[in-house]
Amino acid sequence: MPKEVFNRHYPFLEHDALLTYEEITRLARIFVGLGAEKIRLTGGEPLMRRQLSRLVAMLAAIDGVKDFTLTTNGVLLADQAAELRDAGLRRVTVSLDSLDPEVFAAMNDVGTDVETVLAGIEAAAAAGLGPIKINAVVQRGVNDHTLVDLARRFHGSGHIVRFIEYMDVGTTNGWRLDQVVSAREIVSRIHAALPIEPVGANYPGEVARRWRYVDGGGEIGVIASVSEPFCGACSRARLSPEGTLFTCLFAAQGHDLRARLRGGADDAELAELIGSIWRRREDRYSEIRSASTAGTAKVEMSYIGG
Repeated sequence: MPKEVFNRHYPFLEHDALLTYEEITRLARIFVGLGAEKIRLTGGEPLMRRQLSRLVAMLAAIDGVKDFTLTTNGVLLADQAAELRDAGLRRVTVSLDSLDPEVFAAMNDVGTDVETVLAGIEAAAAAGLGPIKINAVVQRGVNDHTLVDLARRFHGSGHIVRFIEYMDVGTTNGWRLDQVVSAREIVSRIHAALPIEPVGANYPGEVARRWRYVDGGGEIGVIASVSEPFCGACSRARLSPEGTLFTCLFAAQGHDLRARLRGGADDAELAELIGSIWRRREDRYSEIRSASTAGTAKVEMSYIGG
């Protein structure tokens, strides 16, 4: 979230505009009833929410959830990992774009440091929140020269680094196509240093292409949303903090569930609404991305997560 935009003068939402933990859990239970099997808490930064472990415990108690995880920048993870695991969280994904202190500082722009994030990863591993996935967005001319170092650091650790093509999510990141390092190039660079071979997907619709080290040192993932779009296999829905349902990471607008939730709709009515939205979706931004889509209004990733 660019601090020149989201500073102390920014008109953030009032707390009562946000869904309560009970409302989030109710909607999550309805989604699971419609066939959802995975829940991910993302952000923004979810570890900044007060009493997050209470929400985790509520969501973990929903029957039918096969995978329950959280994506974080890792800054507050060391202090909360054990508590979250005790509450029912099963895995974490940590964002870490570079091990180089200067590159990392330039990319996160909030004054934190690499060692704090690494400490969070180790604390999560010690708490049993694994296997841990580490997300690194690769941007040409910014951190692409450090991606092999990241692969080496976690080779043999049991953690899985996932290299992500730089995407034009939202409108504030100044995205340019020439800053994208393709999945093919990422794989080539890593293979030259640490030989890898492709592995099949864990499940249909998995967004990361899997590669394993030939020497048995684990695996990495590569997410190619720009060079190899996977819109047709996408199975993700995103719920914003104030109850807006988005059916695409690149959506211009979402669907208000909060009004119906607080307007007295019962679970069956909410399920029908969610189902009708999902059945009508036609999102395929990554497939049609071109010069003609440049400047298209899109929701920010800091608002609905990755």
